[in-house]
Amino acid sequence: MRITLVTDSTSDLPQDLRGRLGVRVVPLYVNLSGAIYRDWEEITPTEIFQKVREGAAFPTTSQPSPEDFARVYREALEEADHVLSLHISGKLSGTVQSAELAAQEFPGRVTVVDTQAASLGVGMMVLRAKELLEEGQSLEAVLAELERLRRDHFVRFSVATLEFLKRGGRIGGAQAFLGTLLNLKPVLTLKEGRVEAAGRARGEKKAREEILKAFRAWAEGRKRIRAYFLYSGDEDAVAALRQEVLASGLPVEEALVSELGAVIASHTGPGTYGFYAYSL
Repeated sequence: MRITLVTDSTSDLPQDLRGRLGVRVVPLYVNLSGAIYRDWEEITPTEIFQKVREGAAFPTTSQPSPEDFARVYREALEEADHVLSLHISGKLSGTVQSAELAAQEFPGRVTVVDTQAASLGVGMMVLRAKELLEEGQSLEAVLAELERLRRDHFVRFSVATLEFLKRGGRIGGAQAFLGTLLNLKPVLTLKEGRVEAAGRARGEKKAREEILKAFRAWAEGRKRIRAYFLYSGDEDAVAALRQEVLASGLPVEEALVSELGAVIASHTGPGTYGFYAYSL
């Protein structure tokens, strides 16, 4: 059975990579200063941050429509027997619900997966699915592996400013003010598809130490680990953490470093950094 992979733009896979792999991507949308832009296609995080610094209102984001998905599924099924469609957590976006509605138009030919992840958490599952399909694995085997990754992976990230999280309703204004005043860096994770606090540290170095400590605990006893590093605005934001993870003595192989797309960056702000990992 020929299977084509579809994802959404919040998977944050670099455009050249997804092009080489033949992965189809349905973009989300960014609303900035009254204009609507397609994520990864028409606007960059740098442009968003610059406009906000110049006084523009904070951006908002929206999901693709079921019609957006149906169009991509229709095109994909002209070349394949089945579509495997992997998306951002349904607790963070309505994207997966739009995909499920569109899939009803193609009964038995589209499988939609809520990864319960975001950014490269989605991306790493897309890449793992592609790897298994190229090995000749069945759809059932691929879905079983994706369920394993969904249950068992590592993710931590931090942000340079609390303002974007506050505007998005993640934290209250008083907490944002206090965190900025005391140079507190939140350490965040995703649990069952929701963003949750995993700790906080005073300063950048302490935040990295906390992330690495949590990673060591998760990695104990694992023989082979793939790491996917993410950043927003400037790759230097993730450079120190990446270096420490790769030099940790743990069995880590770097799989990818990618900038956040405009949609995810709209909710996290500039200077965000972190990584996802899973074991083989």
